[in-house]
Amino acid sequence: MTLRNKQFGVSSSGLHSILIFIQESSLTEEVSSESGRKLLQNLIREGSTENGFQQKSQGRKDRYASNSILTSKELYMAVPVFFLLCCAVLCPCFRARKKGTQNADLDEEKNSMDSILSVQMNSVSEKIPGRPFRVAPSPLRFSMSPKLNEVGSVHLNIDQIARATHNFSPSLKVGEGGFGTVYRAELPDGQVVAVKRAKKEFFVALRTEFRSEVELLAKIEHRNLVKLLGYIDKGDEHLIITEYVPNGTLREHLDGEKGKILGFNQRLEISIDVAHGLTYLHLYTEKQIIHRDVKSSNILLTERMRAKVADFGFAKLGEIDSDKSHVSTKVKGTVGYLDTEYMRTNQLTASSDVYSFGILLLEILTGRRPVELKRPPDERVTLRWAFKKYNEGKLMEMLDPLMKEEVEHEILVKMFGLAFICAAPRRIDRPNMKAVGEHLWGIRTDRLGSGRTK
Repeated sequence: MTLRNKQFGVSSSGLHSILIFIQESSLTEEVSSESGRKLLQNLIREGSTENGFQQKSQGRKDRYASNSILTSKELYMAVPVFFLLCCAVLCPCFRARKKGTQNADLDEEKNSMDSILSVQMNSVSEKIPGRPFRVAPSPLRFSMSPKLNEVGSVHLNIDQIARATHNFSPSLKVGEGGFGTVYRAELPDGQVVAVKRAKKEFFVALRTEFRSEVELLAKIEHRNLVKLLGYIDKGDEHLIITEYVPNGTLREHLDGEKGKILGFNQRLEISIDVAHGLTYLHLYTEKQIIHRDVKSSNILLTERMRAKVADFGFAKLGEIDSDKSHVSTKVKGTVGYLDTEYMRTNQLTASSDVYSFGILLLEILTGRRPVELKRPPDERVTLRWAFKKYNEGKLMEMLDPLMKEEVEHEILVKMFGLAFICAAPRRIDRPNMKAVGEHLWGIRTDRLGSGRTK
């Protein structure tokens, strides 16, 4: 079976190269399936202020000649009187002008400071019109700004967070990663939030990661991305407060831990949500953001089964210089989802997220993790196993057996084909996330047109 996809310009020969790569992949079967270690990477800080100076021009003085004829006595008397009159008139003017200038300077300085504080304090909620997405500026510095530690009208401090989490009780733990532990917290006003608490023993090494997540979350506002509400960085405590997404992770749902198994349409909608979130990061933020850790355990689901991309600890700003196509950086991410070209060259691009999304899409369709060591040797790497099944035309055998649902053959061809193209070994063969989202939306339209809406 061959995949024809004119939209992305990938021919059957391109897919053949993917097959060769999969068969000759350097992925070892002994590689751990656990999340990769979280390392540090300094982010580019934004926000330099330029001061302009204005010069004031002085008025011209007109000279006139006096034709008056004075005696020497009158002249001697007139000169001092004229001088005293000038002093009486001009001195108050100069004093008033000096006072006015000082007041203006003070007002200007105050307005400037208010402007800086306003940007810093309201960076989460500020909306900038005229863009297809709402973009909020980043904080100018990392400090204990009271406003950045507010959730709604509540001023957060360590004691309040400790009470809201029952002193970080294990019973309120909802997740854990390399950076720290996430707790559910209910504030006095009834608002429920998520609190990510950094692991104290690792924080010195993970300080940049903490600041990366705070800075990047402060910039973004999109319905498919977890929203930052505040943070605390004081002493030994380093907390990030975000909106609480109550329905667990995508991985938990794929494992059946949440009871009801995800249907095919739900999986398609989740895929579209994730694609939209990544498209926003890549194209519509102030500066391009590469997530670098797209995986099922970083996708949170709402009660209405809408997906939100979370955990920006590994995120990286894209290359600012338009003449450069990539960012050279140490490899970070999770085994199984890591872009193979990024691992080989240390060159990070937005296409690295596309690769991870391709692996995630396979996971959503098959229910399998990227690497499963307990399976037979030829099935341990899901990408390799899935491509083999795809070429054999056994698409229904690739679907998650927990789903127990029949899906049209044409829809499966498009979905699996898109996953393989996203996970192409060369980034030049991969589509961008906007094209991926549009393609998924087209699949959704086709499925709705066929009447398969449940």
